[in-house]
Amino acid sequence: MTLYEVDSLSLLNVYHGLRILNITMNKTFNIYCDESTHLIHDGHPYMLLGYTSIAYPQIKIAKEEIKAIKAKYNYKDELKWTNVHNATYKVYAELIDWFFMNDLEFRAVIVDKSQIDESRADYTFNDFYFRMYFQLLHTKVDFQNTYNVYLDIKDTCSSEKLETLNRIMSYNSSIGKLQFIRSHESVFIQLSDVLMGAINYNLRIEKGDVQGKVIAKRKLIDKIKKHSNISLSKTTPLSSKKFNLFFISLK
Repeated sequence: MTLYEVDSLSLLNVYHGLRILNITMNKTFNIYCDESTHLIHDGHPYMLLGYTSIAYPQIKIAKEEIKAIKAKYNYKDELKWTNVHNATYKVYAELIDWFFMNDLEFRAVIVDKSQIDESRADYTFNDFYFRMYFQLLHTKVDFQNTYNVYLDIKDTCSSEKLETLNRIMSYNSSIGKLQFIRSHESVFIQLSDVLMGAINYNLRIEKGDVQGKVIAKRKLIDKIKKHSNISLSKTTPLSSKKFNLFFISLK
């Protein structure tokens, strides 16, 4: 074998090794998005968009474990923040403990709606809504991976929203697909609802918008604060992967 043939063979082995490494490193994640008090005239001070992210191979076992938690407490309803009260606290407390013990990740983008100035050109509330989605999804994705994004159907305008989001994210080759589903179809969208509800409730207590009389909700917020070691009212470092918050300031 000539020196040239040896060098060519070595290069070929390196090439195949890099291809295998790239295939190995590429992972698929599902992202389950939800929205909280996202309408302009809903009487609530904050708009939140958030998601729970999970590696595709972990989905089946995660569903089974959440199902087991619900069965343990004979809980048959959809998991959502509005269902948190004293009688249901234990199931939600265990759900939060489970989330922080597993590899799922959560991210939310929050804005005080009073800061959105619709008098500016090309800056309507609807425009800002989609800018928030861009901020939510774009900043944390790893372009080496593939992400399937599922969004909770909220209203009759879902098809128009999906078209706009597809256009906004079309440049991003890591987004595999964008699809609307109903919250009862996904426990992960429900989990996003619970986590965002806790953040929103905490912010409204701090603002004086609500008194926070539901003890179970306060206890759940305290549990999330303890697990995440953050206040739930400030932006976390971008490097915070498990529980990431970004507060948009427009002033």
